[in-house]
Amino acid sequence: LLSQQPTETERCIESLLAVFQRYAGREGDSCTLSKREFLAFMNTELAAFTKNQKDPGVVDRMMKKLDLNSDGQLDFQEFLNLIGGIAVACHNSLVVKAPGP
Repeated sequence: LLSQQPTETERCIESLLAVFQRYAGREGDSCTLSKREFLAFMNTELAAFTKNQKDPGVVDRMMKKLDLNSDGQLDFQEFLNLIGGIAVACHNSLVVKAPGP
């Protein structure tokens, strides 16, 4: 019996899980990103964003804003809020608004 190939969406989810686990597993709790793990993630996976920032405190502020339960770490849900926010911003910049009547 041949197993069905994962869909594009399923592959995207698998990739997000794999990336989160790669960084979350570096120190302490393997289910959360510490501040240092989050910084490593941002500097590696979203390097274009971090390199273009003039303000060195931007990643710290992002972490504080994403850390909804204020435990100093990001769980997978909080991580997904970042990914979702970036995806929405990309989508909004690509959507060409239809001209009005």
